[in-house]
Amino acid sequence: MTEYLTNYMNTVAERLAKCSDRDELEEILSEHMDKIAFMQHERIVHFLVTFMFAIVLCIFVAVLLFMSSSGNPAMIGVLALVVIVMVLEGFYIKHYYFLENTVQKMYKVYDELLAKKKAMAGAGK
Repeated sequence: MTEYLTNYMNTVAERLAKCSDRDELEEILSEHMDKIAFMQHERIVHFLVTFMFAIVLCIFVAVLLFMSSSGNPAMIGVLALVVIVMVLEGFYIKHYYFLENTVQKMYKVYDELLAKKKAMAGAGK
């Protein structure tokens, strides 16, 4: 997903820079609106997954704390689960951060598209 979004953002920036036709601009604008909608959905899904992993991590940490007070020998297994979930949570947070920032960049590109559309309309192209 990271590579896909990075490539798309580079491509749309190139297309916007070269665009001089109103029909082509409308095509770019329409495609960009679709991509924003897809990425908003992707962002919501990743937020929910990240949130659920945070809840699971809290539960495992609570179990680990409970087990450590009773001296349970299965504590090592729960500690391993805590570490695994914590590492996964770190990767989910990193990816969600990327998605959030990229969607906000997409909003800025959308604003640029609208400004260019307005400028073309004013110039009569």
